[in-house]
Amino acid sequence: MLSRFFLKRPVFAWVIAIIIMGAGALAIYNLPVSQYPPIAPPSIYVQAFYPGASAETVENSVTQIIEQKMTGLDRMIYLSATSDSSGSSRIELTFEPGTDPDLAWAKVQNKLQLAMASLPEVVQRQGVAVGKATRNYLMIVGLISEDGSMDGNDLRDYAQSNLEKVLARVPGVGEVENFGTQYAMRIWLNPDKLTEYGLTIEDVIRAVKAYNVEVSAGQFGGTPAVEGQRLNASIVVQSLLKTPEEFASIPLRVNQDGSIVRIKDIGRTELGTEFYDVQAFYNGKPTAGLAIRMASGANALSTADAVKKKLEEMSRYFPPGMKVVYPYDT
Repeated sequence: MLSRFFLKRPVFAWVIAIIIMGAGALAIYNLPVSQYPPIAPPSIYVQAFYPGASAETVENSVTQIIEQKMTGLDRMIYLSATSDSSGSSRIELTFEPGTDPDLAWAKVQNKLQLAMASLPEVVQRQGVAVGKATRNYLMIVGLISEDGSMDGNDLRDYAQSNLEKVLARVPGVGEVENFGTQYAMRIWLNPDKLTEYGLTIEDVIRAVKAYNVEVSAGQFGGTPAVEGQRLNASIVVQSLLKTPEEFASIPLRVNQDGSIVRIKDIGRTELGTEFYDVQAFYNGKPTAGLAIRMASGANALSTADAVKKKLEEMSRYFPPGMKVVYPYDT
């Protein structure tokens, strides 16, 4: 009955078929990605940093201790770890597809607390990060200075200060890894001068901690105030040091004859970067690199588009000559 109706009206049948095909073509762009089954297994990473340690020291005192505690985790398939000479330790834990990433993150966090007491004190002060991200990079974002007004240290400091936290909040981004560090005041010590003046590195560290500190001494005109008091201001007796000259003038010792031994007498100070282990270049130009890892269960295309859209939005506030490039984009 129904087939006979369309056989006698072929034009109407063709119109219905074309409408169905057109609706299907339009629906391709609006298919909900959430309906696709999770294929990639979720992974959790644990990252720690041991400044000044060799790869072997990091492996023995950080990586192995954390690995030993990561046992008995439900639905964990395998784990892998890396330790490098820059003091970085990273452990990747991969779970079965379909595992709730939030639940897996909480379990790894609880296991990590059992290992924290056994880690070196300096590692505990630096902090141990636990996050949800895929193992492979989704894309790498680079910053270059087209006019050469900014060097690599300037670009890497800008990337970490202004871009890293913003990109980490983009939906679908699990981790933003910065290939570089921020500005840091570098104090280069002369071992011969230290021996000559009878000083040690610990003496220098204590002096820097004592003088590079902001101290509040109360308020001027604070309550209860006298009648007619209209001024209220905080009193700061010492603020954080900012320039290499200020750090060079930090006193280390006062001798019996009244002379003062300062940092500039046993070394030199300069504004540099915290670590020099990574030097990135793009087409021969110094660059700052930010590697993007996806969050577990995120869609790669929508995450990459969201990252590019956010960078395009922020590019309006870039310093003159700074440009965004994409050396690696999957």
